[in-house]
Amino acid sequence: MSELDELDRQLTSAFDGKVVRKDLLHRIKKGTNVPTFVLEFLLARFCASNDQAEIDAGMEAVLATLQDNYVRPDEANAAQSRVATKGKHRFIDKVHVRFVEKEKRHWASLENFNSQRIAVGEKFYRDNDRLLEGGIWAEVTLAHNTIEEDDYAFYIEDLRPIQLSRFDFELYTEGRKAFTRDQWLDAIMRSVGLEPSKLSKRVKLHYIARLAPLVEPNYNYIELGPRGTGKSYFFSEFSPYATLISGGQATKATLFYNNARRKVGLVGYWDTVAFDEVGGIKVRDPDTIQIMKDFMANGRFSRGAEVIADASLSFVGNIDLSVDQVVNSTEYDLFQPLPPELDLAVMDRFAAYIPGWEMPKNSSEYLTNRYGFITDYLAEAFHYQFKHTNRYEEVSRRIRLGKAIEGRDEKGIKKSVAAFLKILHPDGAGTDEEFEEYVAYATECRRRVKEQMNKRKPDDEFARINLSYISASGKEIVVFCPESKDALATQEPARRRLNADEAETATKPATERVDQTKSRQSGTPVQPSVDGREVGHEPVPSEPREQHFTILYGDTGHSYESIMAPYLRGAKEITIEDPYIRLPHQIQNFVRFCETSLKSGTIKTINLITGYDDNTQLADISEKLDDLKQSLLESDVVLDVKLNSRMHDREIRLDNGWVIKIGRGLDFYQRPGSWFEVGANDLSLRKCLETKVDIFRTEPVGSLSKRLKLRPS
Repeated sequence: MSELDELDRQLTSAFDGKVVRKDLLHRIKKGTNVPTFVLEFLLARFCASNDQAEIDAGMEAVLATLQDNYVRPDEANAAQSRVATKGKHRFIDKVHVRFVEKEKRHWASLENFNSQRIAVGEKFYRDNDRLLEGGIWAEVTLAHNTIEEDDYAFYIEDLRPIQLSRFDFELYTEGRKAFTRDQWLDAIMRSVGLEPSKLSKRVKLHYIARLAPLVEPNYNYIELGPRGTGKSYFFSEFSPYATLISGGQATKATLFYNNARRKVGLVGYWDTVAFDEVGGIKVRDPDTIQIMKDFMANGRFSRGAEVIADASLSFVGNIDLSVDQVVNSTEYDLFQPLPPELDLAVMDRFAAYIPGWEMPKNSSEYLTNRYGFITDYLAEAFHYQFKHTNRYEEVSRRIRLGKAIEGRDEKGIKKSVAAFLKILHPDGAGTDEEFEEYVAYATECRRRVKEQMNKRKPDDEFARINLSYISASGKEIVVFCPESKDALATQEPARRRLNADEAETATKPATERVDQTKSRQSGTPVQPSVDGREVGHEPVPSEPREQHFTILYGDTGHSYESIMAPYLRGAKEITIEDPYIRLPHQIQNFVRFCETSLKSGTIKTINLITGYDDNTQLADISEKLDDLKQSLLESDVVLDVKLNSRMHDREIRLDNGWVIKIGRGLDFYQRPGSWFEVGANDLSLRKCLETKVDIFRTEPVGSLSKRLKLRPS
């Protein structure tokens, strides 16, 4: 690095010991799967200096620490051996703790240590509750347990979360006073690893907007853009108070509340929950989306219990369409990548839509080699403001918005501005010019949301898109989105010209008119068609029908999913009577059946009624089914097992009225000739035994277990 520039000197003077050279991070980041805030935690310990000799010595210490304490996944066995040989060893890893109900105790695991049964003392997960929800990065000392009678080999002797032990917000705000707004903005850019001289003012504001959910509670935004622009960086690398999840984890038990465990989900533990690749979200249970809507609206929801939480929700994903073509299209909008479950009601709860297509691609060209805040220090400053400061009322007193601003517009704009004030003006209010800059940006981001909803909606519910604010001089300023300002298809959607197009519409085939009407009613843009078939939509599933058929000996192509899945739609409770869930392969079949049931997304209770005889190893069966119960609870599904020695018939009854009778029960597969042949794992490729299948509908009834005198397992 060349000599210190003016901003370097200001940072090292005002925040001595709290800043670090960012090029040091780039040098050690390669080859490690360790978040930035963890690496900079080490850099701060050894390299928080501007003396080159001290920095060089510190870098050697950091590299030595990583070499000795960070375990790569393929080195797990060697790490275990090291602990067993030395008696104890300190690691840097992400630590998780889970409660195992049947054992009535907690077990810890390290992501790269490859052991799921590490004993952990209560004080560790009591003092660090995020260990139980998503895990935390920590310096953890593992010790070897030499007591042979114990059922674990390792235990946690010491655990220190990788985060500041103390943070002084007053010193932080006092240091801020030494900087102008633009200098502070550049300091934030350098702190996230970017060189501000390479970025335009507008792009810098985009990056600040990405940070908004880390400082403002219950702040919801979306960013769609090209791949490789760092959309998820701030949630996976920047802050220990944010968690990044994939679309497949978007269940109400994971996110909000697990009724079976009576435990709050991720929103109760993290400042920000970010959804990566939002276009891939698949939500089978409509309750999840309804709870999400309630939570996004006011930070609370009812899920058997009233839950209030502060977490912000961020939705990031890719858009593979030309933005210019989309805004000029009458059929497409900028929410196109979102799954159907994220409907207009969810979209309306976004405070902002960040234009990800304006962000630069990740490149070494934009990286800085100057000083910036230690990432963990800045993350602590943001976390403090998230928990302890409220700028919303200050914004409400100062802002003046135009007549087109409606309820959710106003709330979204104000929360965006409040977030900007927290990030850029933690010590004060900013000038009128700066404040108006934030208001204009926030209004633009909210208008982007509203424009796209307006394109989808067949009526004028979201038609007031000309959002505006009143400047300090008293002038009303209408804010536009640069990508759509001159796009007639976005500013005046086609429905406004319906009268002019009536003649054309009347000449269209009736089926085409009906299809378009249905599309508008659903709030989904009309899709292009190929040979009369709509492109871009999954077909609406048809109502299942009664079936009676025989699976012949040696047949393949029959799995629990292919037979039962269509009939599980809408069912919440399943009762399965099968006297032969005893042997290991029969219990494994039942596990597969439960997996099929989970995929429906609506099942809450599975009742198993099975038999036994004098030769049945009840303790062994109980242990295996307890493992299954435990895993089902993680998905908010309760498994109830009853034993009945006198039963013989086999039947699966759903509370939606469908009954599935398979002559052989679940055990209608042939044993594979080898466990390494095709069909050993995929049941649809496994050869079957001959059996009859009858699927018919009755009136929905309660659980069969209520009508039988049963002995609990």
